[in-house]
Amino acid sequence: MASNRSQETKKAFAYGFASAGLYLLLFVYAKAIMQYSAQGGWYFVIPVAVAFVFSYVHGNFTSYFWDALGIKAKSSGGAK
Repeated sequence: MASNRSQETKKAFAYGFASAGLYLLLFVYAKAIMQYSAQGGWYFVIPVAVAFVFSYVHGNFTSYFWDALGIKAKSSGGAK
């Protein structure tokens, strides 16, 4: 159990650093991203793809963070 929590903590830190890195990259390259996406055509996909990547990385960070703390969602026991 302790090794499992240790792995969850390591994954939480890894995804946390990745999430922080993505925010840093977004801040640094915000102007370039806006210029590309303003060109029209299929360039609208750029901010959508960025949003999906942020969602995936931050969602995994949040999941591993709560797992590392030992907090789990309550099971509903099935549909009624």
